[in-house]
Amino acid sequence: MAEQAREVLLQVRDMEVTFGKGRKKFVAVKGVSFDIFKGETFGLVGESGSGKTTIGRAIIRINPISRGEVFFKGQRINGKISRALDKSVTQSIQMIFQDPMASLNERAKVDYIVAEGLINVHPEMPRAKREEQVSEALSEVGLLPEFASRFPHEFSGGQRQRIGIARSLIMEPQFIIADEPISALDVSIRAQVLNLLSKLQKERGLTYLFIAHDLSVMRFICDRIAVIRTGTIVELAKTEKLFEHPLHPYTRALLSAIPMPDPDSERTKVLEIYDPTRHQYENDPPVWVEIEPEHFVLGNEQELADYRARLAK
Repeated sequence: MAEQAREVLLQVRDMEVTFGKGRKKFVAVKGVSFDIFKGETFGLVGESGSGKTTIGRAIIRINPISRGEVFFKGQRINGKISRALDKSVTQSIQMIFQDPMASLNERAKVDYIVAEGLINVHPEMPRAKREEQVSEALSEVGLLPEFASRFPHEFSGGQRQRIGIARSLIMEPQFIIADEPISALDVSIRAQVLNLLSKLQKERGLTYLFIAHDLSVMRFICDRIAVIRTGTIVELAKTEKLFEHPLHPYTRALLSAIPMPDPDSERTKVLEIYDPTRHQYENDPPVWVEIEPEHFVLGNEQELADYRARLAK
């Protein structure tokens, strides 16, 4: 489907997130803007400390935004909003957290953990109906309904992450922020969780913001990918286009670091080392440009000329 015909579900405009004040002030996210279309999986990739999780937490209103706006279905959801809109956003946008152990209440049983959102948003719901929805949510993520009476420490990492997914699904959200949902899992379990997320997306028409630092994983699940470094998005494109024609040197460095399954190829591959001092932005500041259809990159005039020459080869 043409991009123009697709519905924009979430818009981030010139987002800035800061922590601390005065001399201790730190700008974690700097003027980030992007759109996420309904039904797609939008990837946000970068190394640790690049601001990926901060953006996700800002969208879901955990981190306050110091500048910019976030729109969900055309309504601004950052800053002061009405109680009714806040309740609607809480139900429509859910988050799957990175650490499946730390994000679950160790003193609560699974039935309460999964149902907590319903208790807060629909306190009038009868207990029997709530328990029925918990059983359905657990079954949907491949867990037995009788697991509801157990505590989180009785489960494996993959099972705990499934509990976190069930906790999100029970709210019947339209948009889910998946913050490195497989990074804490064993390799053998990762594919199961990724396949589960893809299956749920098809069945429920979900939209994902998928946050990760592993580009090989994102190639499997994402429709478009934005590359972020030190709080600034440097490149954004459809997944295959990004892999075929990476332009920004930081993107190329990330791609070159992906392990190769073939030992001979792994030994002979050339690693690209990103050097931030290569950018000469003092007299020629960078701009955000659509270098080719649906492929955006950050660069100054000289860099953009080099990128165009690279694409022309």
